[in-house]
Amino acid sequence: MGVGTEKRPAAKMKLVRLFAFCLCLAAIASLAEPLRLDPDNPHYFLFRGQSTILVGSSEHYSSVLNLDFNYIRYLDTIKADGLNVTRVFTGTYHERPGKFAPDFDFQIVDNALAPKPESFLPPWPRTNQPGAVDGQNKFDLTKWNPAYFKRLTDFVREAGKRGIVVEVSLFCPYYSDYFWEVSPFNARNNVNGVGNLSNRLDALSLKDSKLVAAQDAMVRKIVRELHQFDNVYYEICNEPYLVAVPIEWQAHIAATIADAESSMHTAHLIAQEIALYGGKAGQLVPQASLLTFHLARNPDGVSSNYSLGKAIGYNESGNDGVTDAPYRIQSWEFLMAGGAMVDLLDYSFTVGHEDGTFTVPPTQPGGGSAALRHQLAILRSFIGGLSLVTMTPSATVIKAGVPEKASAYTLAHAGKAYAIYLAHGRPLRESEVISNYFVDQQPHKVTLTLDLPAGTYKVIWVNTRTGALDKQETITSHGDADTLITSPEYSEDIALKITRTSEP
Repeated sequence: MGVGTEKRPAAKMKLVRLFAFCLCLAAIASLAEPLRLDPDNPHYFLFRGQSTILVGSSEHYSSVLNLDFNYIRYLDTIKADGLNVTRVFTGTYHERPGKFAPDFDFQIVDNALAPKPESFLPPWPRTNQPGAVDGQNKFDLTKWNPAYFKRLTDFVREAGKRGIVVEVSLFCPYYSDYFWEVSPFNARNNVNGVGNLSNRLDALSLKDSKLVAAQDAMVRKIVRELHQFDNVYYEICNEPYLVAVPIEWQAHIAATIADAESSMHTAHLIAQEIALYGGKAGQLVPQASLLTFHLARNPDGVSSNYSLGKAIGYNESGNDGVTDAPYRIQSWEFLMAGGAMVDLLDYSFTVGHEDGTFTVPPTQPGGGSAALRHQLAILRSFIGGLSLVTMTPSATVIKAGVPEKASAYTLAHAGKAYAIYLAHGRPLRESEVISNYFVDQQPHKVTLTLDLPAGTYKVIWVNTRTGALDKQETITSHGDADTLITSPEYSEDIALKITRTSEP
C-alpha cells in the first residue's frame, strides 16, 4: 500500500512536468512565428498569438543607416507613446545634407535620412580608395560591413523587446540624379564597376546583370541576418510608382526574398507598395501579402482592394500641412474602413530629438508631434479592443444622419458589436501632389439612424483627441424599427462603440 501510494503521485508529477514542458514549447513556437496574416481574418495580422493592427509614427527611416541617430531613445519613445510599428531604409538609398535636391526640393529641415557623409552606414564597407561623390572612400560591394549588420540586428532585436514591428524597406527609387550620385550602387562610389548606368531609372530594373546580382546578394544577406526575428516584414520598394519601377524587377526581388527564406524554414510577410492616395491595385507580385499606400487622404485603397483578402496599409503620410488633425482623421478613416496598418511619417524625430520633441516648421512636407502620437495610441486602443477576426466593413448599418460633407465608416460584427467613426475633414485637391486639407472645427451634434437587430446595447462615445468617454448610454432596438442615437457635442471627429448586452 505504501509503495503504491508513493508511485502514483510520482507518475502524476512526471505527467504534470511533461505537460508544462509541452506548453512551454508551444509558447516558444508561438513567439518565434513571424508576423503573418491572421488565418481567421487575413485583413488583419497575427503577432505573438494575438490578432493585431499596426499603428506607428515613424522617424524618417534613418534608424539604421544614420550613425548619429540614437535608436534606443527613439524606440523607447514610440513604445511609451503606445505605438507598435516603425519603418527603416536599408542604405541602398539615402538623401544628402542641406538642400533636399536642386530639382526636387521638399525643404526638409534636420532631415535624419540625410546623414553626414562620415555618419552614413550602408551594408558595404568603405575601402582605402578615395573618390566617392560624398568625399569619402569608395565601397566594396563584394564585402559586408559588420558594423551595419550589428546595428541592423540590434535595432530589430530592441524593437522586438518593446513589441514593435519593423518594416524593412529594401529599396527606394532615385528621384533625381542628385540622389543617384551618392548611392553605393553607382559605379562612381564603388570599386567593383557596378552600376555604370547612363540612366538612373535603370538602377531598379533587370537591365544590368552585375547590379542585379549585387542587389540580390544584399537581399539574401539581410534576410539571412534577420530570419530569427518575429517582428520583421519586408517591403520590396518604396514608391515604385513614382519612377515606374518595372513590375518584373519587383517580382524578382520578392522571389529572391522567398527563395532565401525557403532554406531557413521561415516566411516573413512581403509588402508591395501600390500608389499614392488609393485606387485599385494593378499587377501584384505573387508573394505580396500586404498592400501599402502613401498619402492616403481617403481610404479608397482599402475599399478598392478589400476583396483581394490581403492586409492593406497606409505607410507614409505628408503634404497636408503640419497640424495633427488631417493625419489623425486619415488614420482613423483608413483603419475604420478595414485597413490593417497606419504608419505616419513623423518629422518631430531628428538627430538630437529622438524623443520626438523637434518643433516641426510650417515649411516641412508633413507633420508629427507627441500629441499626434497620443491620438494614434487612442486609435490603436479603440480598434485593438474589437474582436478583429469577426469585424468587417459595413455600409448598411448607418441609414441616415451623417451630415453633409462629413464621412462615416463602420466596422461590424452583425448583431454583436459595431464601431463607427464620424469625421468632418476632407482633401480639397486630392489629385494633386500638394494638397490643402480642410478640417471643420465647428461644434457638431448628430443623431444617427441605425439598422440594429433587436436587443439591448451599450453605446460609448469616444473623444479621438483625449480618449475620454464623452457619453455612455444603454439603448434598446426592437428590430422592426429604426434605432436612433444622439452624439454628445464634438468637433472635427468622434468614434463610438455599440455592443449588444442582451438578446430581445
